[in-house]
Amino acid sequence: MTTDKSVSEKYSAEKIKVLRGLEAVRRRPAMYIGDVSKRGLHHLVYEVVDNSVDEALAGYCTQIKVILNKDDSVTVEDNGRGIPVDFHKQEGKPALEVVMTVLHAGGKFDKGTYKVSGGLHGVGVSVVNALSKWLVAEIHRDGKIYRQKYAHGFTQTKLEVIGKTKRTGTRISFLPDPDIFRVTTIEYEIISERLRELAYLNKNLEITLIDERTEEPIKEVFKFKGGLCDFIKYLDTNKQPLHQKIITVTKETGEVPVDVAIRYSNTYTENILTFVNNINTVEGGTHLSGFRSALTRGLNYYATKNNLIKGKKGEKITLSGEDFREGLTAIISIKVAEPQFEGQTKTKLGNSEVKGIVDAIVYEGLQEFLEQNPSVAKKIIEKALLAARSRHAARKARELIRRKTALGNTTLPGKLADCSNRDPALCELFLVEGDSAGGSAKQGRDRRFQAILPLRGKVINAEKARIDKLLSNNEIQSIITALGTGFGGDIEEGVKNPTDFDIEKLRYHKIIIMTDADVDGSHIRTLLLTFFYRKMPDLITNGHIYLAMPPLFRVRQGKKEAYAYDENERDLLAERMRRENKTQKIDFQRYKGLGEMNPEQLWSTTMDPDRRTLMQVTINDAAEASKSFQDLMGSDVEARRKFIETNARFVVNLDV
Repeated sequence: MTTDKSVSEKYSAEKIKVLRGLEAVRRRPAMYIGDVSKRGLHHLVYEVVDNSVDEALAGYCTQIKVILNKDDSVTVEDNGRGIPVDFHKQEGKPALEVVMTVLHAGGKFDKGTYKVSGGLHGVGVSVVNALSKWLVAEIHRDGKIYRQKYAHGFTQTKLEVIGKTKRTGTRISFLPDPDIFRVTTIEYEIISERLRELAYLNKNLEITLIDERTEEPIKEVFKFKGGLCDFIKYLDTNKQPLHQKIITVTKETGEVPVDVAIRYSNTYTENILTFVNNINTVEGGTHLSGFRSALTRGLNYYATKNNLIKGKKGEKITLSGEDFREGLTAIISIKVAEPQFEGQTKTKLGNSEVKGIVDAIVYEGLQEFLEQNPSVAKKIIEKALLAARSRHAARKARELIRRKTALGNTTLPGKLADCSNRDPALCELFLVEGDSAGGSAKQGRDRRFQAILPLRGKVINAEKARIDKLLSNNEIQSIITALGTGFGGDIEEGVKNPTDFDIEKLRYHKIIIMTDADVDGSHIRTLLLTFFYRKMPDLITNGHIYLAMPPLFRVRQGKKEAYAYDENERDLLAERMRRENKTQKIDFQRYKGLGEMNPEQLWSTTMDPDRRTLMQVTINDAAEASKSFQDLMGSDVEARRKFIETNARFVVNLDV
């Protein structure tokens, strides 16, 4: 072995960097808040608000106020106990300064201070401080008002007393650092939805949001005496309830406090939201498994006991968990002292003991409600019987899909142009609108790892279609068969058959929806997203669904050409070309359909991994996503009209 002396001299002990304190946060912010774009920016607000909510969970806070200031800074204040300001002997500085400047410091690590707390990482406000251009902490405690200032995570002033007070609480103001974040403007709607959700989850907690950046300040107050019951009503706004009385199961005492609300409607989809310590566990986990088990066992027991499972002559009916969840809206909120999270997005609860606890509490509470409300119980069982008959009618379609995707059977949809690589991690499937665009995509693709499935016409609406009609649709059959995962199933009940959904069998780890940039294309994209969100949500939560972003314009000047994805980018390209050549004419072409591009253009602009832009589909706010799908794709025309009117101001490109 030979050693290059110059290389060995360069790589010495002095080259080993030790990042101390909050310096590591500024160097690698995405490790702590996910990313430095819009999502990470809003996460800063959530971290500060979560501290105030933890005070509410501990029983010391009843009001939280969030203010979006004119200079794009944010203020969060509460009427809790106030962060301690006394001297911390171990660190040699005030406790407030320790909390603000030391990672993993705070009362959440002492279970005598907070029995449960939100937040996934436990880094909290010190990370907010590190990623802010400036931060000011103002504490009302012990009859005095204390203040300390920071910049880029470093202490700028000593802790000072600036006045007297009769109240207690914490007020944190901070300005996200533009040197860290790509965008620094907080979006009102994003913060509003999260605060509304927190108010639903914490009954009687008053949360006020004020936006002072507008000419006339906007103010919303979220406070819900009904808690999860009010949350159910909000989610079911545009549905027809099967019963008005909401089923509630609550147990505040014990190792794991449980709060559950349930209601059925005349729809065909299920909508179950789960939370642990106010964290939206979009991937579910052991608390969801316990709930599903209790629901199926409890309703089956009641139906059998009261002889409600009656089929037609000679008809044998068995009710499954899938039948009992048709049309169900449910919210499960639990508190766990030491939550263990796992999964792709670290939002799947893994605590094994929780399943049995939730199962027992929900089963007991459900039996009590059913016995006291027999008319509601009968309606639920009757709906489940209809769902079971529909499921049996869909069996032929499921068996067809099973035969096509069974191990050893290579029968795939005839219109699928598959790729040669057999490693799913390297393969991607384009779901393409129409045969014309599908033909261009097949010619332009890289056959080694890119598969093309053209879709004819509009896909069936999964929001309004029962399972038998959904599975008899040719396009849906083609999609499920191509993916290879199977469909549906009740894994929680311990019954697994070849038709059940199994993400391990997924044939492509990137599923890319590629549609035209017009009204029809947007509709098809929404229909596909509705199907995946309602019927195969694991594909979204595990990060497998993407949207292709074809350009809207081609800008050409002589032999020079470039592509733009919106009007603003088009104008910037044109301006740059004019500066370089003021005499030559600039031509614009607007692409209304993918079929207008030849295979080479489609490859270079939309399919080439080195040059394309893909948008990954995520579910950051499951409650609002569910409601949006219901508004847009449900049966309520008035709700759809209101949705369009409300969101019209956010439209950037409208094709009519």
